[in-house]
Amino acid sequence: MTSDTPKRRYQEIAQILARRIAHDGYKPGDKFPTERQISEELGISRSLVREAFIMLEIEGYLDVRKGSGSYVASGEKLFLSNPKPDFGPFELLQARQLLESSIAGFAASTITKSDIVQLRDTLELERKAIANGEEDYLADRQFHLQIAEATQNSVLVAQVEELWSKRENSPMWARLHDRIFDLSYRAKWLDDHAEILEALRHRNSEAARKAMWQHLENVRLTLLELSDVGDPEFDGYLYKPAAVSN
Repeated sequence: MTSDTPKRRYQEIAQILARRIAHDGYKPGDKFPTERQISEELGISRSLVREAFIMLEIEGYLDVRKGSGSYVASGEKLFLSNPKPDFGPFELLQARQLLESSIAGFAASTITKSDIVQLRDTLELERKAIANGEEDYLADRQFHLQIAEATQNSVLVAQVEELWSKRENSPMWARLHDRIFDLSYRAKWLDDHAEILEALRHRNSEAARKAMWQHLENVRLTLLELSDVGDPEFDGYLYKPAAVSN
């Protein structure tokens, strides 16, 4: 990332916190304020703070311990130097939510019987992968791409492929998932996929759009809750979901 590249918001927050570590006399091993405290102090969302903490963890400022919180790993550096180009995981989810909900709504008007059969087959692959304890997301990815392909618009397909590629190549996304040990949420996401497919089967554009929007909202809230290291019982349900656009 060159100096001319604008910092993303989570990177700006990470820089503020890095300066705090340097200026406030923190020593390695000192407990750092919780994400909730930082969120309330700065008046920003919990997901934005989560992204900043993950960046600080990757850059070696914080040591994040499951069920305990975040501790200072190094207080020597004052500024984040040349942060690696990446996208915040919740930033990516927001982009997917906006794009893929519209794609699902449109796909309901263009989908064919063959598309429906392929999506059913993919759901069965996903169901088997979950039952066998497989940790890959190949069927999940395939399901979302097949919906884009049902629009018969190659530009939309390319956009969905690009967002999934960013996810798969993102160090921040990988670090977020390193915090998560309970994979039971995948069964819920499978139910979400089945609901999306049902709306598509009935060619109900509005229902398909809302079902995809809610599915990715469920993904966001689940990841936010399960990746919280300072408070395993984090009350993510208290955070207002994004409103479904009309």
